[in-house]
Amino acid sequence: MKPLMLHGHERSITQIKYNLEGDLLFSVAKDTNPTAWYSINGERLGTYDGHTGAIWCIDVNWDTSVVLTGAADNTARLWDCATGRQTDVIERKTAIRACGFENAGQCIMMTTDKQMGHECEILVFDRRDIGSPVLTVPVTAAKDAKVTAAVWSALDEYIITGHENGEIRQYDAKNGEIVRKIHDHTKSVSDLQLSKDKSMLISASKDTTAKLFDAETLKYMKTYKTDRPVNSAAISPIQDHVVLGGGQEAMNVTTTATKVGKFDARFFHLVFQEEIGRVKGHFGPINSLAFHPDGKSYSSGGEDGYVRVHTFDSSYYEFEFDY
Repeated sequence: MKPLMLHGHERSITQIKYNLEGDLLFSVAKDTNPTAWYSINGERLGTYDGHTGAIWCIDVNWDTSVVLTGAADNTARLWDCATGRQTDVIERKTAIRACGFENAGQCIMMTTDKQMGHECEILVFDRRDIGSPVLTVPVTAAKDAKVTAAVWSALDEYIITGHENGEIRQYDAKNGEIVRKIHDHTKSVSDLQLSKDKSMLISASKDTTAKLFDAETLKYMKTYKTDRPVNSAAISPIQDHVVLGGGQEAMNVTTTATKVGKFDARFFHLVFQEEIGRVKGHFGPINSLAFHPDGKSYSSGGEDGYVRVHTFDSSYYEFEFDY
């Protein structure tokens, strides 16, 4: 697989996201320019100019008309996807760590960091009246419970959050109460992603594992074990495969060779939990992974500032797991 190398960021990638159709790929990094790309050929469509700090998260609504970004400049911003024009700014007292559109695209969810005496919060805003949140949930239940990742559930009933202490929680999206809480990870949860039909949830953690759960009940199903911190994990929409990305901590990268740092993307069988392949390429830890909605390619964003788009060879589809 010869990847497309997308180099539009000067600093490490923090998140990448496809739109619903998969024709566009969005990336954000620790620089200040969210970027949109054509996923078919890697051509840069444009950037969204306005943030003044590292950008931690990005999402796009179902019809690809509005882009949402959250950053360390204590703002979340809404952009017109086609023109790049900024339409709304939401200012908070601390950095925005995770954000996302509900499936209908009307409400947006975001989480803030615990900093400077301010508690971590989960906030829900209605786009028709962006002035004040319709729901504010302080996350104070446990030490080190800062939210590090968050997604909406299938029918927008719940907000599922991953926390610094290894917990995964389900919050009721209407009243903010904790519906379910599990503690299957021993270290910080770094990424949460749903399967295409939103029935399964995969979590990536610094404890060197990724785990698969039922998205509705948070019932544990599978573990994918590696020998490095896992920064991101994604579920294939067409195959029984998951891809994991991570590597040695970024601050130690300069002291090790690429091979030793273990910066390759690793593919596991969804059911049998066995590793079936690896893809090398990045010169630093992989920070974010995403499968194309058609399942025929995937993208990875790394600490080296590159987004790599890999289209699968025919041998990928011919592979059969030996039972």
